[in-house]
Amino acid sequence: MARLLLIEDDSDTAADVLADLRGRGHEVAWAETGPAGARAAGEGGWGAIILDRMLPGLEGLRLLQDLRQSGDRTPALVLSALGDVDERIRGLRAGGDDYLTKPFALGELAARIEALLRRPVETPETVLRVGSLELDLMAGQGRRGGRDLDLLPREHKLLAYLMRRPGQVVTRAMLFEEVWGYRFTPKSNLIDVHVGRLRRKLEAGGEAPMIASVRGIGFTLQADD
Repeated sequence: MARLLLIEDDSDTAADVLADLRGRGHEVAWAETGPAGARAAGEGGWGAIILDRMLPGLEGLRLLQDLRQSGDRTPALVLSALGDVDERIRGLRAGGDDYLTKPFALGELAARIEALLRRPVETPETVLRVGSLELDLMAGQGRRGGRDLDLLPREHKLLAYLMRRPGQVVTRAMLFEEVWGYRFTPKSNLIDVHVGRLRRKLEAGGEAPMIASVRGIGFTLQADD
């Protein structure tokens, strides 16, 4: 039996899920909003998290992305009334381990949770390394060689996203969606401004460039050794 966290704003759905899972012997806590769910998830110690796609105060996939970027690998099942293929893909790419469309059978929900609980527990990735560049996800500290990087929170998220994909071309649309949480691509140079600032910080000690622009598409981060 497991300790589970349910993040769901619909009280009727939550009541049904709580009754069913508790009846199966699980210990289940309930958070009704995105911010409350984020605080509860941050406490750790959960066997699995069940969260709604659309939550008040903090969108469910944004909450999940923040957890993954902090190094939290707790298995997560995303619930949503949005059942088309693109939405399921988006939920999985955000860090979900499974996706269940509403309305659902309580028995299927329980079976999917049990399947997640049987999976081997991942070792949390707390430090990213690409060449001479190192990013401590827990401490929020970056270093290049022996030099500390003074990163703002958004720069930290941006760098973490690039470092998880070394050598891969990352589009502006991907960055708007995954780092900024936008579900559309605004007509703005916001990303170029942040990438420019990040580049200057990475190269402030006279080091070789690591972030290259791919004209008309986006950016790629390359190892420097």
